Amino acid sequence: MIFESQNKYGLPVRMKKKNLLIRNVSFILFILIYAGCQSRSTPGLSAEQKRQLANALYNQQLYQQAVDEYVDYLRNYPLDAKEQSSISYMIANIYFERLHDYENALAYYLRIKQLYPDSPVQAEATKKMVECLERLRRSVDAQQVMEQTAALSESQKPTNRPGEVIARIGNREITSGDFQYEISRLPVYMQEQLKSRQQKIEFLKDFIIRELLYDSAKRKGLDKDKEVREGLILAEKSLMSQKLLQEEIEKAVNLEKYSNADVELYFKANSEKYAEKDEQGKIKRMPSFAEVKERVAQDFIREKQKAAYEELIERLMRAENVQIYEQKFQ
Repeated sequence: MIFESQNKYGLPVRMKKKNLLIRNVSFILFILIYAGCQSRSTPGLSAEQKRQLANALYNQQLYQQAVDEYVDYLRNYPLDAKEQSSISYMIANIYFERLHDYENALAYYLRIKQLYPDSPVQAEATKKMVECLERLRRSVDAQQVMEQTAALSESQKPTNRPGEVIARIGNREITSGDFQYEISRLPVYMQEQLKSRQQKIEFLKDFIIRELLYDSAKRKGLDKDKEVREGLILAEKSLMSQKLLQEEIEKAVNLEKYSNADVELYFKANSEKYAEKDEQGKIKRMPSFAEVKERVAQDFIREKQKAAYEELIERLMRAENVQIYEQKFQ
């Protein structure tokens, strides 16, 4: 390698410039990284604004987004131990009650148990840990937690759900956020019926009655009743089967790959099905595709779904080597 000149120490000038460039680049990178860290550690919103944003997301049923904001609030704002335990409990409740993510819920309830022993929500968090473990089918672990923990006193029940309090069941508060969540679980046509003030009050009363009956049944130990447990197993099987079918059929019947031309081709192949007929079954009139387009599209989708269902069942039966001895039936 040829250098243009050397300095008085015998170092090539080009090498010296190169080393200087490296030092400059390193310094610039350090400044950028430091500035990035500084910007991340300085919240853009006040603590009050941050919590109001999280509450608003919750009340709009954007539960995962609400969790993200609460977690950011918990990690990046100077909160005392009481507030930290309160936010951790709120995050845990959203995972448990709204997202049905029992592993993450368990993690946050456990956080309260380990980090905030003097928290007013400590005992309730422990009870919820047991419920998480039961739902995760870890009954032995749940029993161990129950044996280690005293029962929750009424005075320790927390009040940490976002929204305005609209009713109480003893010391338990029901907020507007809870109420909107229950409505959102209804079919759309039922939601549309809850327009007037009186209809909403009646729905709230029905919800409270269900909660009272459930609490009473649980106090009597009916959650361990043989018939109840068998019913839960059957319900679980049914829900899991429906979920699998939904996922597999949606994957097999990708509606995005079908065009209007595919639906029209289906119409042409089954045109008699859409013909107007007289009392004797004779065709009086053949409607155009445009007239019956929506009906044809629905039939087209149903047929694709039926074919996907039959293919799935055939594949599962073949994989499990299912045999049915029809000759043994009278």
